[in-house]
Order: sequence, then structure tokens, then C-alpha cells
Amino acid sequence: MKLFNHPVLCNYYVTYRCNAKCSFCDLWEKPSPYITIENVEQNLIALKKLGVKIVDFTGGEPLLHRQIDAFFALAKKYQFITTLTTNALLYPKYAEKLRGLVDMLHFSLDSPIPAEHDKSRGVACFDNLIKSIALAKSFNERPDILFTVHKGNIHQIQQVYEEISKPNNLILILNPMFEYNEVGSELNTTALAELKRWSRRKLVYLNNGFIKLREDGGNQIAKPACKAMSTTIVISPENKMMIPCYHLGLEEIEIDNNLFELRSSNDVKGQIKKEGTHEKCQGCTVNCYMQPSFATHINKYFWHALPSTLKYSLEKKMWKAWHSF
Repeated sequence: MKLFNHPVLCNYYVTYRCNAKCSFCDLWEKPSPYITIENVEQNLIALKKLGVKIVDFTGGEPLLHRQIDAFFALAKKYQFITTLTTNALLYPKYAEKLRGLVDMLHFSLDSPIPAEHDKSRGVACFDNLIKSIALAKSFNERPDILFTVHKGNIHQIQQVYEEISKPNNLILILNPMFEYNEVGSELNTTALAELKRWSRRKLVYLNNGFIKLREDGGNQIAKPACKAMSTTIVISPENKMMIPCYHLGLEEIEIDNNLFELRSSNDVKGQIKKEGTHEKCQGCTVNCYMQPSFATHINKYFWHALPSTLKYSLEKKMWKAWHSF
């Protein structure tokens, strides 16, 4: 059963460029332009008309774009819920300009041990992340700590929680690593059980729909859990709509100030009917598409995800933002 008959999320890639070289990500290896503010405004108008509620300006490292604050200002002008994930290297440069414009601000962390985090990121950035937490709090912002969990760092959750999240009264988001292009680590049943235990702790957010999906072997093309095409619009730095998602990337269509018409076309409607059923969709656990899938379709994953979604909303006082749904 669908709760909405329209997309709710836009993953808007402002650039694929990055100032880090994370071991688990290949985006930084891609050549990339930067999006333009003219295209952003045109697309935001179309997204609003299409019913999208949340815009995630992503990358690469989104703060590499010199107009990133202007993009968030436009998104708030059109009354979108906004989200940003950053390695925090450039956050001090934009902190004041972004003040009050980002509803869900995430600082990425791979390890509470500086040398290990910096090694994972391929650049020294741990100290800057810690400084960015203090700076954000000075502006009355409350960033989340986004901890991507794999078999090599799951034992460090306690340290992250006790030394970084809890003392700063920040939500610790546990983000199970997914496999993509031979990058990523599987989490075994013991690790999944450990994550579920952590999900019950105060200030810890884990979408338990992700855990249930992994226990089920990921997306099953015979009965797909993934609803990426119907729930999410993906826009590339080249101003193209990516179908059915960034990670599968079967097709890229030039938007050319035509996003509303493209999204409403018969070709896209045909792709929506095929969502989650492509051969490469088998076993997929890509979190950024499962999150909106679980939130908009009532099934077992919806019920597994709901308690954590409500918990996060209450912790972040997001009810005012969600009322537009």
C-alpha cells in the first residue's frame, strides 16, 4: 500500500568532486562539473510542483561548491526540508552562511581514533570535525554524527557514543555500510544483532528497516522492497535525471528546464513499474533509496523503520517540518 503517489525526496548531486579520498567511496574518482544556480532554481520549482518534500544537496563533498549556501537558501524559500552530509573540512568556512538553512546536518565519522578516521578518509580531517561540532553548536545548530558501520569499526560504536555523541548531546546515526562496485563490507548476523541493541539507546538512530532488509538478503527482484523510482528523483551535476537511481544508473536524461514534464512522461512511468526488478537490483541494500521506500509504502519494512523514524523526529523536534507531508 502506497502512502504517497508522488516522489518525496530529491538527491541533488552538486558535484562529484571531493576533498577526501574515502576507501569506501568511488565518487571522488569521477570528473565532474558544478551545478548552476539557474538550474537549481528551475529544478526546485519543478520538484515543488511534483510534490517532493525533501532536498538532499549531496556529492562528492557538497561544501566544495562555492554557492552551496545560496542553494540552501533557495530550498528554504520554496519550503523544502533540507539535508546535508559533509566531512566537515569546509564547514567552518560556511557555518555562518548555512545557519538555520539545514534541517538535517550530518558530520561523517569513520572512527573515534583520529589516525584511523584520517586514514579511512585519505586526508587529515578528524580535528576539523571536532572543531566543527563546537562551531555548529555555537550557532545553535545540532549536527548528527553519521557513523558508517562495517565489520572493521563496529566495536568502536561505544567509544563514539561515549566520547563524541553523548557529551555533545548529538544524535549518533548508525549507517550500515552497503556493498557497491566491490566496495563495502558485509555485516554478519552477530553484527546486525549488535546494531539492533544499540538502536534502543538514547541519542542513537538506526533505521531497523535496514537491518531487516539485510536479514532478508537485500532487495528481492521477485518482490522488490526498493521503490527508488517512485519515491526519489536523482539529479546529476550535469543537470541530468538519473534513472532508476545513481547507483544503478541505467539512463541519464538531459533536464534542460523540463524536469516536471520528464518526470511525468510515459517513459518514466514505465521505469517506475520496473523499480527494484532489474537484475542488478537483486540483493541491493543501498540505504539512501531504502529510507524513502520504507517511509512511503506500508509493508513489513515500514513497520520496522517507523519507531526509529519517530524517535529521530522527536529528538530533533522535526514535527513542524514534517507537517507539510
